[in-house]
Amino acid sequence: MKRLGRWIIQFLIAIDQFAYVLLAGPYYLIFGGACPSADETISSRVGRAAMAGAWWGKPCAWAIDHLFMLLGSKPGHCARAIETAFLGMAPK
Repeated sequence: MKRLGRWIIQFLIAIDQFAYVLLAGPYYLIFGGACPSADETISSRVGRAAMAGAWWGKPCAWAIDHLFMLLGSKPGHCARAIETAFLGMAPK
């Protein structure tokens, strides 16, 4: 069962990465900027926006962090997701 749980988590992360590219793609095509990376999750992108001071970053990070805390995660999910995406580390 432990292996099944690990696989499910990786599958959900893959869906999250796909959703990020799917949602960020039209913005990139219309407005330009950095091309969305298939290695980044929504949480990582929101965490980077919060750190950069984007007007939407902090409220979205707060919402995502609280959702994950309800699911049993520690506070700071979005900040931890940045490390995962850019250092090639396994999710914590």
